[in-house]
Amino acid sequence: MHAIMTICWGNLRKRKVQNSLIALLILLSTLLTNTAITVISNSEDLYESLHRDTKGSHELLMFSRGLHNPQKSAQWWSQQDGVTASVLLPYKPLAGVKHRGEDIPNLYLYMMNTPDRPFGTDELVFAQGPETAHPEQGTIWIPTSLAYKYDVSIGDELQFKTGNTPLSLTVSAVVIDLPLGGPFSTTARIWMNSSDYQQDLSSVQDTDSYILGLRFADYSQRADYWERFEKFLGTPFMEEMNSYEQISAFYFIMNKIIGFVMSFLGIVMMLVALFTISFTISDAILANYKTIGIFKSMGLTSRQIIGTYVAQYSFLALLSILPGLWISRFLSGVIIEQSLSFLKTDHSSIRLQGAWTDWMVGAGMLLLILVCVWIYASKTRSIQPMQAIRYGMSEASHSSLGKRSKGRGKRGREFERWPVPAVIGLRNVTKNLKGSILMLILTTVTTSVLVFGFVLLNSIYQMQKTSPLWGYDASDIVVMVVNEADFDREALNAEVKADPAILNLNWAGQSIGVVSAETMRSSGKVDDVSQSLSIPLNAVEGSLDEVGFASINGRNPVNRNEISIGINISRQLGKELGDVIELYVEGERHTFTVTGIYQSIANMSNQARITSDALTQFHPDTAYLNLINDDDAEKIVQQLNDKYGPGIQAIKQQTLLDSVFKEATAVLIIPMSILSLLFLLVTCLIIYSTCRIHIRKETKTYGIYKSIGLTSNNIRGAVTWSIVALSAAGAVLGIGCGVFLLPGILRGLLSSYGIVKLPLLMQWAGISFLALLSITVAGLGCWIASSVIRSTSPRVLVTE
Repeated sequence: MHAIMTICWGNLRKRKVQNSLIALLILLSTLLTNTAITVISNSEDLYESLHRDTKGSHELLMFSRGLHNPQKSAQWWSQQDGVTASVLLPYKPLAGVKHRGEDIPNLYLYMMNTPDRPFGTDELVFAQGPETAHPEQGTIWIPTSLAYKYDVSIGDELQFKTGNTPLSLTVSAVVIDLPLGGPFSTTARIWMNSSDYQQDLSSVQDTDSYILGLRFADYSQRADYWERFEKFLGTPFMEEMNSYEQISAFYFIMNKIIGFVMSFLGIVMMLVALFTISFTISDAILANYKTIGIFKSMGLTSRQIIGTYVAQYSFLALLSILPGLWISRFLSGVIIEQSLSFLKTDHSSIRLQGAWTDWMVGAGMLLLILVCVWIYASKTRSIQPMQAIRYGMSEASHSSLGKRSKGRGKRGREFERWPVPAVIGLRNVTKNLKGSILMLILTTVTTSVLVFGFVLLNSIYQMQKTSPLWGYDASDIVVMVVNEADFDREALNAEVKADPAILNLNWAGQSIGVVSAETMRSSGKVDDVSQSLSIPLNAVEGSLDEVGFASINGRNPVNRNEISIGINISRQLGKELGDVIELYVEGERHTFTVTGIYQSIANMSNQARITSDALTQFHPDTAYLNLINDDDAEKIVQQLNDKYGPGIQAIKQQTLLDSVFKEATAVLIIPMSILSLLFLLVTCLIIYSTCRIHIRKETKTYGIYKSIGLTSNNIRGAVTWSIVALSAAGAVLGIGCGVFLLPGILRGLLSSYGIVKLPLLMQWAGISFLALLSITVAGLGCWIASSVIRSTSPRVLVTE
C-alpha cells in the first residue's frame, strides 16, 4: 500500500497542469448536472408542498355567464365524499388599475368579496403585512404576483377604474394566491372588505360571479365525479374550468428550460472530462512504459498498478465533486429564488430540499470516473516487463515504429512546398490529435451555449416581431373595455373610421365552448370514463387575419361554422384540418369545421378561435387597432385614453407583451450569463493547459526552429493560428448546434406547453460576434500558453 500511495502522490505532483484541468472539468460537470436536477426537483417539491399545506384546488370552476346555478353546484360538490369544496367566492371582474399614477397594463382583476376564513381550499398565505380575518374597511389584500412584479408595498394606494371617479384602496397585506397568482399571470384576485365590496362596486356589474375550488382526495378519480355532476346538471358544465395542470404549469416552465440547458451542458462537460481522463491515462502509460515494466519486475501486480490510477483519480474526483455540490446548492438557491419569487414571504425564505440528491449525483459522478479509470488503466495488464525495459514499449510497437519511419521522407518532401508557419501549425494540430479533438469539442460547446442563450433571450425580448407564432395578435394598439357602462362603443367606431392614421379596427370577445363527455369518449383519445372539456373561445368581429392571428396549419375561420383550434385541443380530440367538432356554446349545440390549427403559449394551446357570427350574444371587450404608421401608436393611445378614459384602457401591443415576457427575460438572463461566462473561462483555461502541455513536449522541436532563424513570435503565431483555425471549425459547428440542435431539443420540452414550432429570431450579426468571441478566447489561451517559447534560449533547447 505504501508503494501505491507513493506512486500516486508522484503522479499528482508531476502532472499538476493536467490534474488541475481534469479536476476543473469534474467540478463543472458536477456543478451543472446537480444544479439542473436540484432546480427541477425543488421547483416541483416547493409548489406541491405549498399546494398541500394550503389545501390547493385541483380544479377551479368560474361561474361568470349565468349558465348554471352556483349555489346548487357548490352544494352538490360539498356533499361528495372524497372531495373538498371551497365556499363560494363572490367576485366582480374589473380591468384598469393605477399605482403611483401609472397604469398597470395587461391585468384583469377579480374584485373578491372576502368571506370568513378558512375558505376550504386555496387558503391564503400572508407574505407581507399582518394576518387578519378580513381586510379592514378601505384596505385590500393583493397577490404576490402583483406586488413583487410592480413593486407595490404595504401602505401603497391603488386606484381602480370603476367609473368617472376611481376607487382608491390601500394595500394592507400581500398574500400568496396559489391558483391565480403564478408567474406570467395576467389575472389578480383583489381581496376586499365586504362593506367596500357592496358599496363601491355596485356600478360595475349587477350580479356577482363566483369561484368554486375543488380538491380531490384521489385526483385520478375526478372523471367519475364529473360524470355524476353533469348527470345532476342535465347538461355538460358550460362555464369556465381550470385544471390542476393549467394552474401549476407556469410555475415550472422557466426552471425546466434552465434545467434543460444545464443538464445538457453538464452531460457534455462530463463526457469531455471522461475523454480527458482517458487520453491522459493512455499518454501516462506510454510515457512511463519502461517505469511500469520496472515496477512489475520488482513484484507489483497489474491490479496494484491499476490501483495507483484509481487512487489518483479518486482523490481528484473527491476534491472536485464536493465543492461542486456545495457551489451547486448556492447557485440553485439563486435560480429558484428568482424564478419562484412569488412563493416567498418576509418571514420565511425558500429552502432547498432533497439533499440526498446531491449525494446521489456525487456518487454517480464518482462511479463514472472510476469505471473510466479502471477501463483505461487496465491497459497496463498487457505490459511485459522485459519488453518494456528493453524497448520502452511493446515489441510489436517497436517493430511497427521502424516500418513507419520509412514513409516519413516522402511526406516530408510534400511538406517542403508549404509555407513554414503552415507546416508548424498543421503539425501542432495533427501531432496532438487528442488534445485537438478536445479543443474542437470545447469551442463547439462554448459557441453553442453563447449562440443558443443569445437567440433565446433575443427572441423573447423582441417577441413583437413573432407574436402571432406565440399565439398573440400582431396589432399595434389594444383597447380593453374596463367599464362598459361608461363606454360608447359606437362613438369609438365612428372616430376610428374617420381617423386616416388608423388602418382597421376589429373587436373581440370571450366565450366558452364545451366538448361533452360522450364526444370525448368517442374521440378515442381518452378512457371510457371521461369528463367534458372546457375550451376558452376567442370570438372576433371582423377579420382574424387583420388582427394578426396565425395558424401553423390551415387558415383562420371566416364563416360562422368554422373554427381554428390550439394544438393541444387538436391532440386531445384527435382532430385535424377538415374534421368536425361539436361544441356547446352559451348552452346551445354547435357544429364547427376545423380550418386551422395554431400554437399559443397562453393557456398552453388549450383554446380556440371563432367568428362572432357563431355567438347569439356577443359581448366585445377588446379592440385591435392597426395603424398606417407604427410611430403614431403613442399619440393615438394617449388620445383614446384622454377621451374614453373611464371606460377603456388603450395600450400599445409592445407594452402588453413586455408586461408578461420581460419577466421571462429577467429570470433567464442570470443563469444564461453565468453559463456563458463560465464556459468562456473554462475554454480559455483548458486550451491554455492543453497547449502548454504539448508545447513542453515539443520544446526540442521549437528549439530547432529558432536555431534556423525563426523568431519566438513566428513560432507562437503559427501555433496560435492553428488553434484559431481549429476553434473556427468548432465555432461553425457550435453555431449549428446553437441554432438548430439545442432549439430542437427545447421544442420537445415546450411541446406540452403548446409550442411545437419555436419562433426564434436569428440576428446573424450578434451570432457572428459571439462565434468570434469564442474563437478569440481560444486563441488568447493558446497565445498565453506559447509564451514559454519566448522565455527559453535556442542553445538550451537544442542541448535538451
